[in-house]
Amino acid sequence: MSEDYPVRFGVDYPDRGLNRLTTALRIFTVIPIAIVLASIGGYSGGGAYDGSGRTIAVSGVGLLVLPPLLMILFRRKYPRWWYEWNLELMRFSNRVGVYLALMDDRYPSTDEQQAVHLDFGYPDAERELNRWLPLVKWLLAIPHYIVLFFLDIGAFFAVIAAWFAVLFTGRYPRGIFDYVEGVIRWHNRVLGYAFIFVTDQYPPFQLRP
Repeated sequence: MSEDYPVRFGVDYPDRGLNRLTTALRIFTVIPIAIVLASIGGYSGGGAYDGSGRTIAVSGVGLLVLPPLLMILFRRKYPRWWYEWNLELMRFSNRVGVYLALMDDRYPSTDEQQAVHLDFGYPDAERELNRWLPLVKWLLAIPHYIVLFFLDIGAFFAVIAAWFAVLFTGRYPRGIFDYVEGVIRWHNRVLGYAFIFVTDQYPPFQLRP
């Protein structure tokens, strides 16, 4: 992974034959781990059962956005465990995304990095982060949202092409792989900048590391 930008992302290219059966059925095999991810990613609910007045609650926290924003704004702090939560959840969601994009045929782990590498340093909020920028970063990132809209369309059709390539050849075309990896990298950079506030360095308009 490149050290040029604080949010670093890379996927090991599978220079081997990929499993054609799980590739063909990927839209179905991803469902269990996608449910696990969704249960962490922000759903909440509850209710009574069996007439006893007891309740059961199901919830997921998702990425912490507002709490770090408020802490940076008012206290010039970024609690370490909030940073670690966001980092590990992003790593997990990226493993699921890479698996869905057919870039790895190993089932996504909930804790091991596998072939997907994502990292960003713990920010010194007092020295490295402007306390006011979190209020407007989401707005400053609008040009990225527009570019990513079109890149995502391209990535969608690229993954379809890769699906046929893997089914017929067992290999993921390297050019398509690099493009899809670049789009995911771009998303991670924007997320790190605009929503979890780990850097004030504006994301570059590029797919490469």
